[in-house]
Amino acid sequence: MAGKLKITLRRSLIGEKPKTRATVESLGLGRINSSVEQPDNPSIRGMVFRAKHLLEVEEI
Repeated sequence: MAGKLKITLRRSLIGEKPKTRATVESLGLGRINSSVEQPDNPSIRGMVFRAKHLLEVEEI
């Protein structure tokens, strides 16, 4: 798993559990349709898995 992931927040955090909110914010996402590039590693993959229903992920 080398490379990068482009992660985009597609749904609102309203009504989400605090742990899920914190995970999304720690990925660097704040607003809907905001995107970040993160390294493709197991810790980032775990964070994406926790909030997969809110995110869109592309491998770069």
